[in-house]
Amino acid sequence: MLSERLAQKRLEKKLTHQNMADKLGITRQAYGNYESGKRDLDTETLSKIADILETTTDYLLGRTEDPSPKNTTSEEAEIDELLKNEVHGAFFKDYLSAPEQKKAEMRQFLKFILEQQKDRKPGQRQGE
Repeated sequence: MLSERLAQKRLEKKLTHQNMADKLGITRQAYGNYESGKRDLDTETLSKIADILETTTDYLLGRTEDPSPKNTTSEEAEIDELLKNEVHGAFFKDYLSAPEQKKAEMRQFLKFILEQQKDRKPGQRQGE
């Protein structure tokens, strides 16, 4: 299961064995051995790989079918709730059916908008 999921997520991200090896600071062959199951992953390397592939160690290990990391901040959870709401999410009408990469881009955009709103005073219009 681990080998299959490593390959699947790597290919989704359009990364090569060499790309992964470079990001991990190991040889291409060492990474290839992880992906083929010829070599066991230590927890630190597994965690780094999950971060690179923007997934969770639980997903890679087959403990969950959800490949998306859970939001760690209340702000990100609030963004997710807004996006799922039919009224508020109208701006992002395709969010729920979008691929994970597109969802991440949409969340980042909404986060940017919310950051801009924090600095505005009551009644102040955008650009003032």
